[in-house]
Amino acid sequence: MNQPTQPASPDPSAQQPAFQIEKLYVKDLSLEVPNAPQVFTQTENPQLEIGVRNAAAQFADSLFEVTVTVTVTARAGEKTVFHAEVAQAGIFTARGISQQDLEPLLGIGCPTILYPYAREAIADLVTRAGFPAVVLQPISFEQIYMERQQQAAGQPRIELAS
Repeated sequence: MNQPTQPASPDPSAQQPAFQIEKLYVKDLSLEVPNAPQVFTQTENPQLEIGVRNAAAQFADSLFEVTVTVTVTARAGEKTVFHAEVAQAGIFTARGISQQDLEPLLGIGCPTILYPYAREAIADLVTRAGFPAVVLQPISFEQIYMERQQQAAGQPRIELAS
């Protein structure tokens, strides 16, 4: 006796947007103390210069690498006390997400996940170098993303003559 066949139901996972952390890792880590050991005997408090940048790139189908790079340079007068940098990266899967939603995910969501790891790596690195820990303040990657969007909107567009 033949059973009536039912039409195949669509795969629900193919229709649902999916985001997943695949791997978090330190991509690059460096420390320079160019004026050691003399910097350990000076009494002047160093001034910190802090830079944060992030980048994202697709490297396979639905796989993206996002990197947050934090650079901290301490200077006392003209001398560099230390220069520390970490590139904290992650591999993320993003499927079924529109381009409109993907850009903020890679520019806001992923860096927000990575930044605490970069903060910890900088604090640990500086402490291991013999200096007081550098405690970096939280950052709003949403604000950075919005500022970049506004700057890009204000850039003159190049039109090609046909």
